[in-house]
Amino acid sequence: MATFDGLPPLREVIETHGLVAKKSLGQNFLLDLNLTSKIARQAGDLSKCDVLEVGPGPGGLTRGLLAEGARRVLAVEKDSRAIAALSEIAAAYPGRLEVLNADALEIDPRDRLTPPVRVVANLPYNVGTELLVRWLTPPEWPPYWTSLTLMFQREVAERIVAQPGSRTYGRLAILAQWRTRPRIVMELPPEAFSPPPKIHSSVVHLEALTAPRFAAEPKVLERVVAAGFNQRRKMLRAALRGLAPDIEDRLAAAGIRPTDRAEQVPIEGWCALAREMAKG
Repeated sequence: MATFDGLPPLREVIETHGLVAKKSLGQNFLLDLNLTSKIARQAGDLSKCDVLEVGPGPGGLTRGLLAEGARRVLAVEKDSRAIAALSEIAAAYPGRLEVLNADALEIDPRDRLTPPVRVVANLPYNVGTELLVRWLTPPEWPPYWTSLTLMFQREVAERIVAQPGSRTYGRLAILAQWRTRPRIVMELPPEAFSPPPKIHSSVVHLEALTAPRFAAEPKVLERVVAAGFNQRRKMLRAALRGLAPDIEDRLAAAGIRPTDRAEQVPIEGWCALAREMAKG
């Protein structure tokens, strides 16, 4: 069976290298190369970008990124079993793919990347949210990346784009929408993967803003938002009582009713409250 890049079909690659997906690593391999190329296209023009990919597995998305013209790809893969398969892709695209056998949670890839950088990944389910939060909360903004194009469980994707008043609106929506422009760009059914997960998946594209939408100290905002949503069923005057004895006055100064609940407050309100809390 012919493929667009002359490399073997992914099912053959998996069989050759014994790449049975491991649940402990959150692996679900995407085998349709047409789909992986479509995901790569959601990231925009890659011809002048370095791309960071986390969890490439047998390399389906890696091949899509390279075929769609990525200037260079840094693929970070924790599973040493996949390195041989990824090395075959590197040989087919000389000088354009670097494979790093490492845990993405334990490395800083910036010294291996040349801006502009886009992050594109079918993230392992067990670390996807943690990686996203890290990318959204760097010490300085704007970050080293210009966009994130990431696959998540559909329920996580819905939390990222959720609006105030919805059940899915929470900390993740605020962190994402404060500093980026997120949107769901693709939906994938379980049968697109091997093995098929029990849930649907979605691809989210997050474009970094040059500056946050509203002024706020990041650490103060994170602390206030976390406190509010940790007790989201309570009114804010009760949920945030531990942050300041005069919390009702601070809520009022931020334009928030003390009887509101966390999910009712838009991002602008949370930022206003963070500014009030930063006054000491």
